[in-house]
Amino acid sequence: MFQPEVYPLCSVRLRLLICGVLLGRALANGQCGESGPTVSITPRVRPVATSLPSATLRLDVKLIQVPVTVTDMRDRPVMGLPKTSFRILEDNVEQQIAAFSMEDGPVSLGVVFDASLSMRNRINESRAAVEQFFQTSVPGDEYFLVRFSDRAELVTPWIQNSDEISKELARVRPGGWTAMIDGLRLSLMEMRRASNPRRVLLVLSDGADNNSRYSEAELLSVLREGDVRVWAVGLFERPRYLQKLADETGGRVVWVHKLAELPAAMEQLSRQIRNEYVISYFSNHAQNDGRYHKVRIEVAPPREMKQVHATWRQGYIAPF
Repeated sequence: MFQPEVYPLCSVRLRLLICGVLLGRALANGQCGESGPTVSITPRVRPVATSLPSATLRLDVKLIQVPVTVTDMRDRPVMGLPKTSFRILEDNVEQQIAAFSMEDGPVSLGVVFDASLSMRNRINESRAAVEQFFQTSVPGDEYFLVRFSDRAELVTPWIQNSDEISKELARVRPGGWTAMIDGLRLSLMEMRRASNPRRVLLVLSDGADNNSRYSEAELLSVLREGDVRVWAVGLFERPRYLQKLADETGGRVVWVHKLAELPAAMEQLSRQIRNEYVISYFSNHAQNDGRYHKVRIEVAPPREMKQVHATWRQGYIAPF
């Protein structure tokens, strides 16, 4: 009697799987005698982006603003001059004036106060001179106080209430040497936090520096990098370096030979600080070269005057 051959279940499954694979390949290759539809897949082509015109942005153009104080032969401010009365040159090349205005707005002012021993007989008058300046305050003014003797100290950071400065000045007790350069350098560091574009250091001192860590050259380098004008009252002495700083920044130094002259000197400085012209121009030098560029202002006096005196910032360091 015929006996059917028995295969294990796993062997049957394996054979069915192999047949299925072979059948699938035959269908794919058209080997089963039936021709199926041909499927064609065309890759999607991305559209070519339309090229836009390139824009050019000049990053090396900077508006340079030069504050100018004009006085007559009696050191009184001369206001009301037209734009045509001014001529500005950079590195001896005339520049076109882009903007012109007369400024009497708020200032950011740092009081740099000499508290050395030599001030012991002049301290009260010096305090009164600062108080006199505060009488001309306008809304928006802000102040700080740096005191220097053996060393420089920031006594009062920026504040709009001048009464706080007055209270600190009342506590000053003169003593020690004169670290004026250190006091000015510390003041320039604090001036970087000023809120107003008009920035002034008001210095009261009766002598030359004799105790600073920083040199004159170092201070001048820092001063040229900032936009600060130095105004000063010199009591009895005429320190050469203080005059140089004022000339460099477009400020002034008033020398007082008697303490009785101090109120008039402070009034004179106050008027000049509060009344100035601002001349703006775009420099025509080729690039930001990081170099120091000298600026010169020429002022034609009005018809009723034979001569006027102008002070301005003598130059600036261009960025890289």
